[in-house]
Amino acid sequence: MKDNTRTGESGLPVEPVYGPDALAGWDPAQKLGEPGAYPFTRGVYPSMYTGRPWTMRQYAGFGTATESNARYKQLIANGTMGLSVAFDLPTQMGHDSDAPIASGEVGKVGVAIDSVDDMRVLFDGIPLDKVSTSMTINAPASLLLLLYQLVAEEQGVSADRLTGTIQNDVLKEYIARGTYIFPPKPSLRLTADIFQYCKAEIPKWNTISISGYHMAEAGASPAQEIAFTLADGIEYVRTAVAAGMDVDDFAPRLSFFFVARTTILEEVAKFRAARRIWARVMRERFGARNPKSLMLRFHTQTAGVQLTAQQPEVNLVRVAVQGLGAVLGGTQSLHTNSFDEAIALPTDKSARLALRTQQVLAYETDVTATVDPFAGSYVVERMTDDLEAEIVALIDKTEQLGGAVRAIELGFQKSEIERNAYRIAQETDSGERVVVGVNRFQLDAEEPYEPLRVDPAIEARQAERLARLRAERDRQAVDTALAALRKAAEGEDNVLHPMKDALRARATVGEVCNALREIWGTYVPTDAY
Repeated sequence: MKDNTRTGESGLPVEPVYGPDALAGWDPAQKLGEPGAYPFTRGVYPSMYTGRPWTMRQYAGFGTATESNARYKQLIANGTMGLSVAFDLPTQMGHDSDAPIASGEVGKVGVAIDSVDDMRVLFDGIPLDKVSTSMTINAPASLLLLLYQLVAEEQGVSADRLTGTIQNDVLKEYIARGTYIFPPKPSLRLTADIFQYCKAEIPKWNTISISGYHMAEAGASPAQEIAFTLADGIEYVRTAVAAGMDVDDFAPRLSFFFVARTTILEEVAKFRAARRIWARVMRERFGARNPKSLMLRFHTQTAGVQLTAQQPEVNLVRVAVQGLGAVLGGTQSLHTNSFDEAIALPTDKSARLALRTQQVLAYETDVTATVDPFAGSYVVERMTDDLEAEIVALIDKTEQLGGAVRAIELGFQKSEIERNAYRIAQETDSGERVVVGVNRFQLDAEEPYEPLRVDPAIEARQAERLARLRAERDRQAVDTALAALRKAAEGEDNVLHPMKDALRARATVGEVCNALREIWGTYVPTDAY
């Protein structure tokens, strides 16, 4: 008889049939619990989507602050419940738009933000006490959060009314993405400073979104995605505790960011295993007492790496399937990619269709009618257990190497992800892994598609804005504030207070990051492992 056993994305077997024997000796009370209760396998809230759907948070940003502001207002009008800001590469790397290294990249993959002037334009006419804003920014996360706070103050909105998230996960940049600035040690110090600052100043803000998404985009398997993300989370918690913070003072504001692939069953199992592992780590390893400290709350984005430039409309189907997996897995917020993102930045129409996909899932299906629809499923519960064991083994290996930072320095996570990415590429090239429209079901000729294009004149316009800013501002006030920032960076004071003073004086993102580069240096990667 032919063996129809398949292998999942994490290399674990997926049997053709599962029955009660798959859960032999399985204790529902220990493995599942109740929704909203330890170990949170069934979800972090008792009612999940039966009371209200997940937050529909569409990721957008391109060109100038003016153009992105217009897109945000369109998304809000179309029913988006939360904004998510994409920044261009120079901003992500802490460079001004007129820096030589920024040439050709201004406004291309996100919005260019050089100063408080740009942030003011970005949120013009958008009441910051009424929206929740997520900012996908890492090494310079502190700067962009402070710019957001300054604009809110100008609107008359106090910081204690602001809600949102900064990604602020620099460890995954060393592993998979590369938009780091400083070495790991000062980067972790900056993260701890953000935790302390927000506890006092912006208490409702999620201070970090620990991300596996970018690892998955680089080729990580579901097990690697969760394992290396939770290992990073352990490192952040250790750092904050070592800085003198009580775990229950900051852990409730931690959040996570994962991918949703087209393999629905494995993705659902992955999310459920992640919640269970994190709850156990926080309770047993760090002694957290507040139930909110044990909750793994996460945002999900559908898998950009699975989108194809060939037959791009097929991506609408992929995104719907991926979004369904995220919802069945219990995500707290969701971004659905636009079908044309494998070609260029999404158009207004494709961005609206991506949002409508979520709205159909929320309001036209019955997946929101009950909590954790797959609970007790032979296949999903067995896959959850199998993935949990694989994830824990990878976390343990990372810890044996000395923790996430030491493993990064050794090149461990990067090497493991690259090996998996190579396996995926081989399977795709051989046809073993079917990608519709790429290696099967191709068209002889692709239909023409006109993508959104970013105006190359944006770079010159941003340079003009910077020239005006430098001519108008009080240079002495900027220099004094930057000197205070350098002094804080040399010592142990929280750097966010002098950083905010510098940004208020209209210091630029590049100037603030350069001041810290002078003290902390820049990171040089290794491939030692």
